[in-house]
Amino acid sequence: MSTNQQENSSEVDLESKKSKNSQFTILLVEDDPPLRAVLKSIMEIHGFNVLETDSKLGAMEILGDDSKTIHVMILDLGLPPKAHTTEEGLDVIRLASSAMHKTKIIVLTGQDEEKSALDAIREGAFDFLSKPATSEDILTAVNRAVLFHSKEKDLSDDGMARLQLNAKVADGLKAVREEAEEKLVRQVLKETGFNIYRSAEKLGIKRESIYYFMKKFGINREHK
Repeated sequence: MSTNQQENSSEVDLESKKSKNSQFTILLVEDDPPLRAVLKSIMEIHGFNVLETDSKLGAMEILGDDSKTIHVMILDLGLPPKAHTTEEGLDVIRLASSAMHKTKIIVLTGQDEEKSALDAIREGAFDFLSKPATSEDILTAVNRAVLFHSKEKDLSDDGMARLQLNAKVADGLKAVREEAEEKLVRQVLKETGFNIYRSAEKLGIKRESIYYFMKKFGINREHK
């Protein structure tokens, strides 16, 4: 295949993906305008519809609008009026989960927010991304979230309630959350040089839990 043919094929593939992605809406919940603009650009370049807000209140208003279907939410945990804590972001996850929204939530975490990332996953977040995240990482997380959202919708269209997901999809969702959990634990252990005490402190859990995670995910010092 010639260079021109390869370029034409790539352009066709991109247009095809953009056309497919145009049926999905991404909600950006980020109070940093420049970062929000970058995220919006990445999503729109790949064909996604984008809604945006900078607060918990704005996020809940959009999620509560029955005329809008939000497939994926990219959520910064540090939102006003408590931007220096993760309280507002975690509240968004709790409220969305309690309202049974099907939106898949990807949280953005900054430095020293490992504990909150773990809390977010346990509250129901689909995945997490550490700042600064690359465009590739963001797209990979969003595409996977869209895939699982679509699987749930297919089952719902077949007359199955969300809480009655078949074993395959339910196991898949569990596996994704466990993968995010494992990624976070490995990241913290690497950052601390496998210091168990510091890792437990960063994640806000007991040291015994670190040993549990290491055993569960097959992590040892040789994998540093």
